[in-house]
Amino acid sequence: MQLDLAVEDRKPVTFAEVSEPLVEVRDLSVKFVSREAVNRAVNGVSFSLAPSEVLCIIGESGSGKSVTMRALMKLLPPKRTVIEGGMRVGPHDIVKMREADMRAVRGSAISMIFQEPMTALDPVYTIGDQIAETVMRHQKIGRGAAMERALELLKLVRVPSPERRLKAYPHELSGGLRQRAMIAVALSCNPQLLLADEPTTALDATVQIQVLVLLRRLQQELGMAVIFVTHDLGVAAQIADKVAVMYAGRIVEYGAVADVMMKPRHPYTVGMLASTVHGHMRGHDIDAIPGSPPDLRKPIVGCSFAPRCKVVSAVCQTHSPPTKSFGNGQYAACFHAE
Repeated sequence: MQLDLAVEDRKPVTFAEVSEPLVEVRDLSVKFVSREAVNRAVNGVSFSLAPSEVLCIIGESGSGKSVTMRALMKLLPPKRTVIEGGMRVGPHDIVKMREADMRAVRGSAISMIFQEPMTALDPVYTIGDQIAETVMRHQKIGRGAAMERALELLKLVRVPSPERRLKAYPHELSGGLRQRAMIAVALSCNPQLLLADEPTTALDATVQIQVLVLLRRLQQELGMAVIFVTHDLGVAAQIADKVAVMYAGRIVEYGAVADVMMKPRHPYTVGMLASTVHGHMRGHDIDAIPGSPPDLRKPIVGCSFAPRCKVVSAVCQTHSPPTKSFGNGQYAACFHAE
């Protein structure tokens, strides 16, 4: 997908007057504990999200994006996961909720579109049965009414021949149609918050664009807040209102999409933008970020990006960088962000 960074002309999104954000994550830390090591996957992540707002979390594989999403859904293995900090979605305190109560919230208040629909959908049930099951579970209606709702949802996500697809099994659908079916399942109970964990990764470029356009249209029509996880800067530029850049389990830069894409402050964000292929770069080498992300099983001294940074100094190797604000809600955690 070609990157389109023409976001400076985008009109700012206006939101309804609300007394408080829909989503608040404060100092979230997630550790995976085993006999061999402690993996500090997420370290002090904080952000908020208003109703009808779209936040994109971007970063390399292993930066903690998907772990943050699964923590919000409380889908991490409880026996070896330690979660600290605060997570609130509407009136729901996610950290304190019991599993029985959380099952009622999943699918109704919060829904999630997973990365690979073929593994997320059950192969032995039809698409209609899987959508209807979610509707019956949360809305307490009969099977007939639930199947009617399932048909409406397939039409909503623009699945061709929806009556026939309702009776199809996942393996009978293409990748793009399976992803649309997953979106229908996620939207079946009108959630306030939709989590999309790299939902276009397994799709070809043409279908990716179709799914992204569909998600953005549905978000605007239904008024949902969306957290979209991706490592594709083009995706973030196209659909986001705000962007959070994650590295080594931390948010290193955050702000409106136009500010972060057009005036990046953190060297990691600058490096990601420079390493993206543009149409005019034919015959030129990509300015890739050298090295690899740190091993989160080992303690990090100083800035986690220091070993790969082009503007590193002595203080970066011994002290954790402060968070600097640049107005308009943009901030970056770097000694040299200015």
